[in-house]
This record gives sequence, C-alpha cells and structure tokens, in this order.
Amino acid sequence: MKLRKGDKVVVIAGKSRGQSGTIVRVLPHEDRVVLDGVNLAKRHRKPSAQNRKGQIIERAMPLHASNVMLADPKSGKPTRVKIVRGKDGARERVAVKSGQALK
Repeated sequence: MKLRKGDKVVVIAGKSRGQSGTIVRVLPHEDRVVLDGVNLAKRHRKPSAQNRKGQIIERAMPLHASNVMLADPKSGKPTRVKIVRGKDGARERVAVKSGQALK
C-alpha cells in the first residue's frame, strides 16, 4: 500500500465520492484507511460511570484503500503514485501527474 498516515487523499468511489481529507489511520492488513471527517457514521454510546448520559457520536469509519487516491500536491486532483530511487538508493514517492515528490 502506497498510502501513509498524514497523506491528503480524494475519495473516488462510494457515497463520499468527491470529498477529500487527511489519512488519520492506515489498516494495511485489511487494505483500509480512515479519513478525517469523511465516511461518518452515528454510533450510540452507553452511559457509564464517567459518562453519566448516553450519547450519539459521529465517528469516521474505514474506507477501502482502492476507493481513495492521493491528491496531487500541485493541483489537488487525484493522481497515481510511483516509487523513484534517488542516487543514494533512497526510495521516494512521486505524484505521476505533476512529478512532484510527496513528503
């Protein structure tokens, strides 16, 4: 998986299509990512000793990694990623559309 925590991505499929956000968590064994403020679901929380009142919380749910694409740092549009090796042999992720290196 070429996606990392902190990457800016655009959702390309599903009910959240067109929305963009930052990756908060990566689940590589399930091929899923959790985005900040995207694919929200309401979850009911039971009352407890610390939380006297029960409440309904909006929580970001995981999306499949194939439904998101990295946002190009130049234009903000979706782009593929390629791995380029530098002269010292270090791997670097590069956006295919603009050719700019990703952090």
